[in-house]
Amino acid sequence: MNDTTPRPRRIAIGLTACFATLVVPLASLPAMAAGGDRDGDGMPNRWELRHGLNPNRADAARDRDKDGLRNIAEYRLHTDPTDEDTDDDGHDDGDEVHDGYRSTDVLESDTDDDGIEDGDEDADGDDVANEDEDDATEQCRADDDDTDSDGVADEDENELGLEVGDADSDDDGIEDGDEDEDEDGVDNEDEDDDADDDCDDDDEDEGDDD
Repeated sequence: MNDTTPRPRRIAIGLTACFATLVVPLASLPAMAAGGDRDGDGMPNRWELRHGLNPNRADAARDRDKDGLRNIAEYRLHTDPTDEDTDDDGHDDGDEVHDGYRSTDVLESDTDDDGIEDGDEDADGDDVANEDEDDATEQCRADDDDTDSDGVADEDENELGLEVGDADSDDDGIEDGDEDEDEDGVDNEDEDDDADDDCDDDDEDEGDDD
């Protein structure tokens, strides 16, 4: 039986069929494609790679930076899973999210724009700064960020008149942690030490010490 379909229309139908055969394989590409989630943990591959997580391992329930927020929560909140204090206000991400105070925001260092960083505020009026509320319950002092590796946690530098990011704030050749700013006979780096300090040497919870 002869095909009476006009030639231009036959060509259009043929092109449509070819396009359809191309679309099907694209739709069935593995999850490693752009925006995919290879390990099915709810966090896109690109995001995991950008933040040093493993896109081949379901680690949504882990807490890489020990800030009290699981990796999946960090993704949903647009915070950094490798930085316990994304907005660098002294108040850990997990604390800012869970404390329920409207005066703090996990992505704003000075939520109420009063010139005082959220970590230095006292949201519950108990004479203890937000950033210090959990000091007594923290298992490991070393879990606190220390950007300049001077032995003094970032959240404590401003209280001692030191500079975050400068290991020797007064340029006297002695690192800030080895100074005794309040002259109480205890070095700055030892001020917050806890006799029961229990640090986890396996940051990625892989079973091996870092």
